[in-house]
Parts: sequence; C-alpha cells; structure tokens
Amino acid sequence: MIVVNVKENESIEKALKRFKKKFDKTGAIRELRARQAFTKPSVKRRDQVIKAAYKQRMQSEANK
Repeated sequence: MIVVNVKENESIEKALKRFKKKFDKTGAIRELRARQAFTKPSVKRRDQVIKAAYKQRMQSEANK
C-alpha cells in the first residue's frame, strides 16, 4: 500500500505528483499490461537478448 503524507502548506498537486511517482516505481501498470496476454518463454528470452544487445551497443557508443 502506498502512503503519501501531505505536508503542511503543501498543495494537493505536489502530493499527487509524489504519489504518481511512487506508483510508477512499483511497476503495477507494467505488470498488469504484461499479464493481459501470455507470452511464450522463448519470446521473453529473445526480447531480453535484443534489449541487452541494444543497451550494450548504446553503452559502447557512449564510451567512445
């Protein structure tokens, strides 16, 4: 459960922004979308490999 204490003299908008940030960090929406449709384990692994290769390529370009 996410708890956001509203501080004294703090606007509701700022408190709502902090709540949204905490909620995004939990990953609930990403997990919900991932569970809507089944993906085969082989497809998950393939996506992980492609993502890792992309990250490695970006990191190597940044180090040049």
